[in-house]
Amino acid sequence: MKQKKTQQINSENLCNLIVKGMQEKKAQNIVLMDLRKVRSSIVDFFVICSGTSDTQIDAIATSVEDEVYKNVQENPWHQEGRQNKEWILLDYVDVVVHVFKKSKREFFALEELWGDAQITHIE
Repeated sequence: MKQKKTQQINSENLCNLIVKGMQEKKAQNIVLMDLRKVRSSIVDFFVICSGTSDTQIDAIATSVEDEVYKNVQENPWHQEGRQNKEWILLDYVDVVVHVFKKSKREFFALEELWGDAQITHIE
């Protein structure tokens, strides 16, 4: 049986697919944090967004997974937070996705923790 060959994708293009998945489910306050020039970073990008409810953040995370898989047949290497539905993390190795409930995002303030990152706000 032939195995389907996965398409290689760079971290910037992966971010574009992730953002598209977020936008499909009306994610709010989407931020792309470029960590490539941050000395202590072990990833290229964080892509962060907010949702207004448990249901929405779960739908956003699922949409991101679907969009990435549909285009490059890649699943997250690791994921966390599906049970609590307050902060869902999808780890694609070079790109880490954070889908927050609004109050949790304000509490953890990742944008402030990684102040050296180049931050792009997505409309």
